[in-house]
Amino acid sequence: MRRLFSSPLFLVLALWLAGLGCAAQFAKMAVILPALQDHYGETGVASGFLVSLIALMGIVLGLVAGVLAIRIGLRRLLLTGIVLGAVVSFIQATMPPFSWMLAIRFVEGLSHLAIVVATPTLIAQITPARHQGAALTLWGTFFGVAFAAAALIAPALVSAGGPGAVFLAHGVYMAVFAVLLALVLPRPAPLAVAAPPLGPRQLIARHIDIYTSPTIGAPAIGWVFYTLTFVALLAVLPPFIDAEQRVLATALMPLASIVSSMTMGVFLLRFVPATTVVQIGFVAAAVFGALFAVAGPAAWLAVALFACLGLVQGASFAAVPQLNAGTADRALANGGLAQTGNLGNTTGTPLLIAIIAVTGFAGVPWFLLGCYLIAIGANAALARRRRQAGSGAVS
Repeated sequence: MRRLFSSPLFLVLALWLAGLGCAAQFAKMAVILPALQDHYGETGVASGFLVSLIALMGIVLGLVAGVLAIRIGLRRLLLTGIVLGAVVSFIQATMPPFSWMLAIRFVEGLSHLAIVVATPTLIAQITPARHQGAALTLWGTFFGVAFAAAALIAPALVSAGGPGAVFLAHGVYMAVFAVLLALVLPRPAPLAVAAPPLGPRQLIARHIDIYTSPTIGAPAIGWVFYTLTFVALLAVLPPFIDAEQRVLATALMPLASIVSSMTMGVFLLRFVPATTVVQIGFVAAAVFGALFAVAGPAAWLAVALFACLGLVQGASFAAVPQLNAGTADRALANGGLAQTGNLGNTTGTPLLIAIIAVTGFAGVPWFLLGCYLIAIGANAALARRRRQAGSGAVS
């Protein structure tokens, strides 16, 4: 039994399941937002911050979490994040006043950030090299799976016990995995690198160093363009799809990204570097995005586009250990993914809504094409820099 609990497969699955609780920190608010609006009454636009405030911490402190992982260790950072997430959910279950609920979301953002930086770094550390691509592709599905699970489970909990029941269930889930991971996660040796300082000047310099690095910052550079479009399309595209196909298409879009990531994505990672899989995904997404200008908001096209984005989804996480041999650099790279991902998730939807307000649906293909072509160009430039540097990193 001890051998089972210490096996890489069990540990990766346990970390992924804990990651579902991390993604549910977004999903639980998004899915039950109407119920929260009913509970709190007239809060207007401010109610939307119940969903988005958690992302603000990721935008501001994404790389700080990577630095903290180096200073205090991945295991400690992860367990601190999960315990904090459980405590926050238990407080939310009391349904405090609206202003306090908003303040608590800031604290929950710290929990979310700690988990989303530490977990993929630990998965890469635990998994044998030949299985890293598949393990990190699995990790890349955590957001979509959590949203799907929340959409299925949360309404029943709200019906039975109100919005507080959702937060209570989430707190229990997080507490269970805090205990489980505290028991089964090995205690790694301290990182053989000096802990970087956390002063404002040093952090600004660190941001510049990381985002100009063709290895540490590379996954995050493409990731921002993926996240700019993924959530925005899920939110904005369905009303344009034919009513008879809308519900099915809306369900299939995130599912298509998960399926393509775990099938075609894992298959391609056996033969080509993760950065190449990311480029394949962006090129295919650019083609299907441009087709919207010809075919209009067709359901099949929306599902095909999300299947292409699924390749970017998993391979971006797999690129981190391929490009960065050291655990410290991997933690910083995952911090960059957290930071740019939150930036894209936060800004993509209002940006696309603003474009549609001016151009109608005609602006959507150009928005998608612009995002994906910039990502392709940026990734190609970074690959060229890696080759010129002769660093030996996978290009």
